[in-house]
Amino acid sequence: MPKVKDSMGTMEVPEDAYYGASTARAVLNFPISGYTVPQPVLKTLAHIKLAAARINRDLGLLPDDLFLAIEQAAQEVFDGKFRDHFPVDVFQTGSGTSTNMNMNEVIAARANEILGSERHGRNPIHPNDHVNLGQSSNDVIPSSLHMGVRLAAGEDLLPSMEELAVSLEKKGRNFADVVKVGRTHMQDAVPVTLGQEFSGYAIQVREGINFIKSTFPSLELLPLGGTAVGTGLNTHPRFAQDTVKLIADDTGVEFNLAENRFASMGGKEALTAFHKAMSCYASSLYKIASDIRFLASGPYTGIGEINIPSLQPGSSIMPGKVNPVVPESVLQAAVKVMGNDTAVTIANSSGNLELNVMMPLMGYVIMESVVLMANSSLNLAEKCVDRITANEDRCKELVEKSLALVTPLVKKIGYDKAADLAKEAQRTGKTVRQLVREKGLLPEDEIDDVLNPVGMV
Repeated sequence: MPKVKDSMGTMEVPEDAYYGASTARAVLNFPISGYTVPQPVLKTLAHIKLAAARINRDLGLLPDDLFLAIEQAAQEVFDGKFRDHFPVDVFQTGSGTSTNMNMNEVIAARANEILGSERHGRNPIHPNDHVNLGQSSNDVIPSSLHMGVRLAAGEDLLPSMEELAVSLEKKGRNFADVVKVGRTHMQDAVPVTLGQEFSGYAIQVREGINFIKSTFPSLELLPLGGTAVGTGLNTHPRFAQDTVKLIADDTGVEFNLAENRFASMGGKEALTAFHKAMSCYASSLYKIASDIRFLASGPYTGIGEINIPSLQPGSSIMPGKVNPVVPESVLQAAVKVMGNDTAVTIANSSGNLELNVMMPLMGYVIMESVVLMANSSLNLAEKCVDRITANEDRCKELVEKSLALVTPLVKKIGYDKAADLAKEAQRTGKTVRQLVREKGLLPEDEIDDVLNPVGMV
């Protein structure tokens, strides 16, 4: 057996758990990827083992002394005490059996130690017979993924998105009276306010929150108790329902037993739908960060309508240059999440007969996306949006120069004459207001009222 050493000493880990199908040793003596199962998934897996032990004790299937030792050991793993004892690579057997057995072995070893027995033995507590009682990797791993993703989304992702939405809404109010040029097709359009622009960004984030929340009911359905193929073979009739109820009580989340465990073990639509919603948010975040970068471009030769904070020197060769560091970090994170969505979609299609065989990959990729979107949302809010200021003089200058000011003239002089005026303004460099005066197209007392950009928005 291979051995892993940490603060507990040296613990033997079963060959199939540590290496499994995933980590054929390469020339450099490394696992295939070096990516290990995310801590939130290990935490929820330990939670399932803890809840299962309590229910098995209540059902008379697990003696009190063994239960108490397993309870203590599982709680310690839940608290992250033995993180170094979970070296299993993500790229393992597709059911996650290697990780499930890694968890069973660590809990059993620690429980035996608590009881004064050999840590490396299997007596009195056996990893399969006691820690894994009433369970299979095929139902426990998808349950832990649903729990881990749902809890991380509720505790980390949504609060970060909420903070960004509030930040954008605040800027929308602050910039309510700042009139600027609107743009469509990257060309000048009729004026808007900077506040209206930011209010649109805020709604995009709010819609992202709503889309993600809409996937929660499916994530809260757990296939626990399905065992190998969904039939519940070798499981007490009350085990699954009682365990899921206990988990729901512990977490405060309305986890329920999946109505059809064949569907939830063979397919991963709930996880896929969640990531689709998150990928949609990533695409919105890309648009918002990209727009901020455009609006702050310059500062003298670009649009320059807003000012973003300077966080670091922007160039190793051009002194004084300031780059949009945070927006560009967000763009890259968003691209990674949108790319991850392809992996999740393909993984979901790999439900071969009664079991999906890409669950470890899905767990890793989805948790990575959650972290990226949560951190990016906070970064964009706290290190950029909160500190954005409006360059009002630049906004006024561009509005006055914009050919879009001919639009309100259509009602007065017709579309064709207004178009000719726009072309002349572009050819001569004169403003629309100047040409209207020169040509006497409107009475003097009407010019400012008709061409008032505030009235146009």
